[in-house]
Amino acid sequence: MKDAIPVTRTVDHGTAKLMPDIDRERAWLLTVDGAPQSYVDLDDPTHLEFEYARRLGHVLDVVGEPGRALDVVHLGGGALTLPRYVAVTRPGSRQDVVEADRGLLELVAEHLPLPEGARVALHAADARKWLENAATGSAEVIVADVFGGSRVPAHLTSVTCVREAARVLRGSGAYLVNLPDAAPFDFLRSQLATLATAFEELVLIAEPGVLRGRRFGNAVLVAGHEPVDVAALARLTAADAFPARVEHGAALREFIGDARAVRDEDAVPSPVPPDGAFGIG
Repeated sequence: MKDAIPVTRTVDHGTAKLMPDIDRERAWLLTVDGAPQSYVDLDDPTHLEFEYARRLGHVLDVVGEPGRALDVVHLGGGALTLPRYVAVTRPGSRQDVVEADRGLLELVAEHLPLPEGARVALHAADARKWLENAATGSAEVIVADVFGGSRVPAHLTSVTCVREAARVLRGSGAYLVNLPDAAPFDFLRSQLATLATAFEELVLIAEPGVLRGRRFGNAVLVAGHEPVDVAALARLTAADAFPARVEHGAALREFIGDARAVRDEDAVPSPVPPDGAFGIG
């Protein structure tokens, strides 16, 4: 494996490190300030190592007709794991990746090249500012996976930001969000209530242990104007090595309860993860 040694570089928002996986040829883990950000297998872009990435991948698989090219916006770049996945599973897709850390984008482009023919445009910009300037109805899918360190920035959690996402999406589009939380789920419930101000259909995907309050973890939220194929999602997530539950409808409304939507003036980052929550072994 060429250059199979760790690469460390100071980027705009911390210290990024690329570490080779000794078990998979040409596979790499990206960390920023010690927090795992992305995992990429250059030989098999369909291999999604992280649980939340697989769940996002499952949603991407059930949007529209299988294999059809999509127009996708990725808020948060990391090592471009999901753009690579879409480029292979849905050839011809047009994708925009918005990443605030220009140095990180340069590091990834240098050491982890995209698949040949991938139509992926990289933008060094703040996710919300980029959305505000994007054309109405220009995306079929928006994937929000933005972390400043190990927390989702506050300005991406408000009604104003969600309504910008809804404007950029086409009518049948889907807004996918990766969020971390733990019981009593004040942050997660408020984010669902915020999404409900702009979208009629909501789905929550999370590991049962997280939903039972046993541990801190990621939840994937799906929002849209049209129903998601929940049955297909449930089959896909149940087949994972770490199965997830898919909640929607009345059960999800009960989970949201009396949570209130988040205004800009009230917005806060996602909770601080407990020590070791996202560490590397």
